[in-house]
Amino acid sequence: MLRIAVPNKGSLSETAAEMLLEAGYAGRRDPRALSALDPRNDVEFFYLRPRDIATYVGSGALDVGITGRDLLLDSRSAATEIASLDFGESTFRFAGAPGRFANLRDLEGVRVATSYPALVGDFLARNGVQVTVVSLDGAVESAVKLGVADAVADVVSTGSTLRAQGLEIFGPVILDSTAVLISTKSDLAGITTLQRRLQGVLVARQYVLIDYDVKVVDLETATKVTPGIESPTISPLHDPEWVAVRAMVPRADTNHVMDELYEIGARAILVSSIHAARI
Repeated sequence: MLRIAVPNKGSLSETAAEMLLEAGYAGRRDPRALSALDPRNDVEFFYLRPRDIATYVGSGALDVGITGRDLLLDSRSAATEIASLDFGESTFRFAGAPGRFANLRDLEGVRVATSYPALVGDFLARNGVQVTVVSLDGAVESAVKLGVADAVADVVSTGSTLRAQGLEIFGPVILDSTAVLISTKSDLAGITTLQRRLQGVLVARQYVLIDYDVKVVDLETATKVTPGIESPTISPLHDPEWVAVRAMVPRADTNHVMDELYEIGARAILVSSIHAARI
């Protein structure tokens, strides 16, 4: 039985649970349950703090888990990333008092506060910069104002939270993080199935099916707009001057594609959601 670690709370929890449900797995019915069996798929889920998942998987206690790339690297676990799941995106940057720091070298010898001491420490060590890392469990943006640190390394989205504390972002991106699937046993059959199913969910979320009719003389132009994943499906119609076309297109491009097809001369343009996929 495959043992899968799933975030029990936080920004990764809800989306991870939704993806597993869409991938055909049975989730927990009681939100307080620490584990749940899914005998049909021969798996058992364990609901853990996101920060602890890499440790459990890296130790071999659990076979595979969903966590953040940032948490995986900060844990220094033996587990490795086997797939990106494209949700829970975050970017880590340095910030300090305006005008004090211009680049990474300016951090030499100062105190840097962060909730990810190993991640930040390893990044600075790779770049040959020595600092005193101040480990905090959250709200690191207050560390400079309170005199605990000279600079901070934190998650940045718009930067408004840091600016509200009188801080200025500087230096390179430390890490672009996202939710990832991790394991030390990527060759297990159950993990291969899990990875394939989750990839199918990602495809279903990112693409739609588009169907349309177009004249044969315009087919080559139309299929350049909708090349599909490998190749569009072309079907004959009762009228030999027309054909029906079906292809997958990126969901974000749907309306632009429909506009282009209509201008080419395509008609009966229909778009359908994809509920599951295997590519």
